[in-house]
Amino acid sequence: MFRQILQRGRVFARSNSLSVNYGIDGLLIMGAMGIVNNNNNLFAMRLGAGEFHLSMLQFIPQMMILFLLIPAGLFADSLANKRLMMSATLFMAGIFFAIAGFSAFVPVYAVYFFLIFLALGNLFTMGLYNLSWQAFFPEAVAEGSRNTVLTFRVRITMIVQVVMPLLVGVILTAIPSHDGKIAAHQVFYMLAAVLLVSNSFHLRKIKATQPAIPKQVSLSEMKTAAKRLMKNKPFVLFCLTILFFHMMWHMDWTLYFIGQANYMHMNELLLSLTPVSAMLAQLVTLKFWSKNNARKGVELPLTYGMLGLALCPVAMIVGVSLPASFGPYVFLAIHALGHLAFATVTLNLVQCLLNVVDCQNRSFAMSIYFSLITLSNAVMPVVGVAIYRVLGGDVNALRYTFAALFFLRLLAAGLWVVQVKLNLRNTGGAA
Repeated sequence: MFRQILQRGRVFARSNSLSVNYGIDGLLIMGAMGIVNNNNNLFAMRLGAGEFHLSMLQFIPQMMILFLLIPAGLFADSLANKRLMMSATLFMAGIFFAIAGFSAFVPVYAVYFFLIFLALGNLFTMGLYNLSWQAFFPEAVAEGSRNTVLTFRVRITMIVQVVMPLLVGVILTAIPSHDGKIAAHQVFYMLAAVLLVSNSFHLRKIKATQPAIPKQVSLSEMKTAAKRLMKNKPFVLFCLTILFFHMMWHMDWTLYFIGQANYMHMNELLLSLTPVSAMLAQLVTLKFWSKNNARKGVELPLTYGMLGLALCPVAMIVGVSLPASFGPYVFLAIHALGHLAFATVTLNLVQCLLNVVDCQNRSFAMSIYFSLITLSNAVMPVVGVAIYRVLGGDVNALRYTFAALFFLRLLAAGLWVVQVKLNLRNTGGAA
């Protein structure tokens, strides 16, 4: 039986080499980021971070990304081989995450040392790698194959996102001492660095079959590209609508951890079960949503993922309102339920963006889009914490904030439907 499975795997790898290579890319990058993202808050708290420092974990790297995205987009458009940019950013990210792991050895300003080098690592992964990846993807994968390749890669990344947080949580929970947990965090960052550097070399296996013509980097070219984008109404509407969606999504990123740690008193294992339950929900529904995309397109099905995200505030409100003996488990159940349709966000958002961006100055257009999303990612978690504090900074303030987020996320889904209908009407399509 094992030989049959191995043989089938070899046949699949030979006939779907592009999907497999992108799957390995997803395995390595999400393996590394799964380790990093499930270490950040806990490691920072053990170094002495408070609520302000926790909000800075998002704010600092996102602001750094914001200032570099547009120049990086122009630079990517000028490259004949964008894969080199992807590899270089991963290599640099690995170095910075490895340095961040040494924060515990810094005698006085350990938290700030950690924030700086974590921000630099995230700058190269969340910012520059993501930008170059999405610019290179349409050059390496034909339009008719994108849904298939993305589905395979997303399936691999979801499996990693199930295993990695659980593994990190189990290990940290099993270690009794504070110093032992600190040492484990440091080992995790070193492992993440190894995975990122390995991926920087693996990407050489993916070739651009339809590369875009390199653009000259100049102020006049930038003005021309900006004017072209402003006249692209589908792109402008898409950016505005998705920006609002992300703002309502990003607002609770720090509050979610505060609710879990301070009010539901979840330990490392229960904290790790939050992303694990979400990924399992997405994994079991991925095939359904992928087939649905093939039949109905990628625009309207994205709405289901947005509506599912609205259940996450409900999960938090219910979780902190129940006794600590079983409140976290009810929270996890509702949280997972909200993610049953969230695979549409992972699968469809990139494809929706590519549908409204022409091949001319593609990287520049994407850098504008990612600058808006990055601004939201930097500011909105801080805004969420500020609102929570203004309302009293207690469990009732947390409930009120999440209740408002529930209705705002429903509004975001409604705006997306209106935007899709307008684009279909302008292009002569049918909803």
